[in-house]
Amino acid sequence: MGTGFTIDTCLKVARYGIHSVISLCDDDMIERVREHHLKALGLPYEEIVLGSDHHRAHRITAYLDLLNVMVNKQVEDLRTQSFETGKDIIRYFELLPDGPRKRKYNAMMTDTDMERKKRRQADLRRLIRPGRISVNIMTKVDANLDRRSNQILAPTETDSLTGLQGFAESTLESSVIFSAGINPRLYGALAKYADFFPDTSGFIKKQVVIKVSDYRSAEIQGRFLARKGIWVSEWRFESGLNCGGHAFATQGMLMGPILQEFKDRRQELAEKLFPLYEKALSKTGRSIDAPPSHRLTVQGGIGTHDEHNAILSYFEADATGWGSPFLLVPDVVRIDNKHLEKVRVAGKKEIKLSRSSPLGIPFWCLQTSESESYRHERIAEGKAGSDCPHKYLKFNTEFTKKPICSSSKAYQTLKVNQIKGRDDLNEEQKTAHITETTDRACICFDLSAMALKVMNLATTSKVAVCAGPNARFFDKVSSLREMVDHIYGRFDLLKDKSRPNMFVNELKLYVDYMSEEVERVRLKLSTQSYEYFEEYKVNLMKGIEYYKDQADDLVSKGRESFLKQLDTLAAEIEALALPATAEVAIPVPA
Repeated sequence: MGTGFTIDTCLKVARYGIHSVISLCDDDMIERVREHHLKALGLPYEEIVLGSDHHRAHRITAYLDLLNVMVNKQVEDLRTQSFETGKDIIRYFELLPDGPRKRKYNAMMTDTDMERKKRRQADLRRLIRPGRISVNIMTKVDANLDRRSNQILAPTETDSLTGLQGFAESTLESSVIFSAGINPRLYGALAKYADFFPDTSGFIKKQVVIKVSDYRSAEIQGRFLARKGIWVSEWRFESGLNCGGHAFATQGMLMGPILQEFKDRRQELAEKLFPLYEKALSKTGRSIDAPPSHRLTVQGGIGTHDEHNAILSYFEADATGWGSPFLLVPDVVRIDNKHLEKVRVAGKKEIKLSRSSPLGIPFWCLQTSESESYRHERIAEGKAGSDCPHKYLKFNTEFTKKPICSSSKAYQTLKVNQIKGRDDLNEEQKTAHITETTDRACICFDLSAMALKVMNLATTSKVAVCAGPNARFFDKVSSLREMVDHIYGRFDLLKDKSRPNMFVNELKLYVDYMSEEVERVRLKLSTQSYEYFEEYKVNLMKGIEYYKDQADDLVSKGRESFLKQLDTLAAEIEALALPATAEVAIPVPA
């Protein structure tokens, strides 16, 4: 959900045992939010100044340590509370899904023997655990420019490495989540910090979580890290198109078949990686008797209890992740009333897969956000592009020796002029190229705006919202209790709503994406080949056959509708006209 929306979500949910994630991209915002919380607590604040020694890492460490102290204090207070209506300790246990702890709580609540009831309450207090405060590092966001002097940084001072340092040197016992693929320099730096290795009991204080799009990616990244003595404690599978933020589309490979491979080969993966891990550990003087645990979690478009349950029961995942629906839960995320309403009423036209990201990766964007409105205003005024105040995404060297951001006014002015002068494009194609160039927005600055504005902190940024496609189906502003009850099947936020199954939704997104890519080839925005699209179609059709075969296990309600929608989409795929294959010169027989 971007950098600002969950910057302090842990202070709202961790005391109830709910895990949350903080993006480490924007240390400027992190420093300002740290100041905000310290002053709210009446504690002294000493600024970690931009440009001071290791300022980025130190800002992140200081903020994470503050959150850790605050959450632990919340949990200590919660444990001492009486079991009375309205107390957080009651809320903690009532939010839990059915299971051993919930049954112990229910037994305590109905117990009429006061002495036994007190013993049960004491046992319950010992079971309370805070949710993890995990962090995310997007591996591709790894600028090597000093934002103050515009000088090239040392290889050890890039944004991702200093973000890792900030987390590694914190007091947290949690996870760092890597997304967007391998960054060898970043992955190699993990071995510098003892907390990523097991202690003598096998406990790993700071765990590594890898977001993956398929089994092959997990195996490649797992091998790379295992050879350095780093164990991947969680594989976080994320749908290529059905998640919020950046969308890492596969070549038509769908969620169901990918999860089936994880299910079938999960143990095999651990057995492949453990010898490499064990050998690397021995070189550091450490040893371990058996593979540490490794979890499989799944996120991307999950919207109902039945879908959540199918992921856990059929694919044997350990947990599911929910993102975009929580944009409508203001007691969990930072969001103002204006954008809360915009998300609530948003549909397919308002939540679109855009070309907004300077990284060149498709990006789910709320088209009615303040940031998008301002971007269109600048284009209308002939001022396309941002002033680039944050400089986190300065990677482009197409026109300059030193990297600049492709969302910046400097880049877009140069690029538009280049496009206008191209002789190989017709007018329609030139217009498409210019539009795609100016679509790029200042997301590293504007995704921070929401938190700053809700906290009444001064900012010139305009609010951007990266709502995923699943948010289109939710239209009720909800409480944490209502959303948790919806996830666990105790309440239905989508009652009477027409919403296709998550697997159908993802398939439809891939069909739309392929159609758009075909059009981009025609406009010379893409160079994908006929063969690429043929394989794409084959993968989609294989996925459809898989869903038909597994429908009884995957869909508990609306099976006939599910199958009918698959047939409709299969017909759309077959009817899609692909770009003409390249002409091949065939020699004439002598």
